[in-house]
Amino acid sequence: MKKISVYVAALMVTAPLTLLAADEPAKTERATNSPTAFTLAKEGNRYIGEQAKDKIVQIRSERSSGALTPGVWYVVYYDSTAALKATEVKFSNGKMVDVKRPLRLLEATSRKSEPLPKEKLKVDSDVALKIATQQGSLDNVNLQSTEMRLTRGPADEPVWKIQLWAIGPKEPKYETPVGDLTISAVDGKVIEADLKPEKVR
Repeated sequence: MKKISVYVAALMVTAPLTLLAADEPAKTERATNSPTAFTLAKEGNRYIGEQAKDKIVQIRSERSSGALTPGVWYVVYYDSTAALKATEVKFSNGKMVDVKRPLRLLEATSRKSEPLPKEKLKVDSDVALKIATQQGSLDNVNLQSTEMRLTRGPADEPVWKIQLWAIGPKEPKYETPVGDLTISAVDGKVIEADLKPEKVR
């Protein structure tokens, strides 16, 4: 565990572009320079009311296309003035494209509508993705796309849930689901991993 913590700490103080160094494995070279989830959440403050700023309830992406790093993100903020206590800002390739108050995303009476503890949001999307793609069981897997979600996990701790897809030599045009991981947004520890690289053909 100590070894993992040191590794995560080193990643968190490294500039995002260093994660794309030329000597990284091919699966991480395919990531884009899109802003990280936390960067977008901060940017989203420009498009919402004062009552919702920095009150992140959830961040989720669409499945990435052409790169491992997702390009479309949705940041949901706790908004006490909204019917379901939420305002959602959508970003595409780093640019805001929509702001709305969702009608079915969250339940106002649920703990899921409350903001995540800001002081515990320490592992950004780029670090979580790097941890996920560098799992030992994926060493020889040609990862192609991902989908990410920052949400409330066990004991109300914020976690990243990451789904992975890959291609194999027999079916290079077909992306196969490889599995998913749950990674702590507090310290980067892998809480749960359900990976089946053997499914890739």
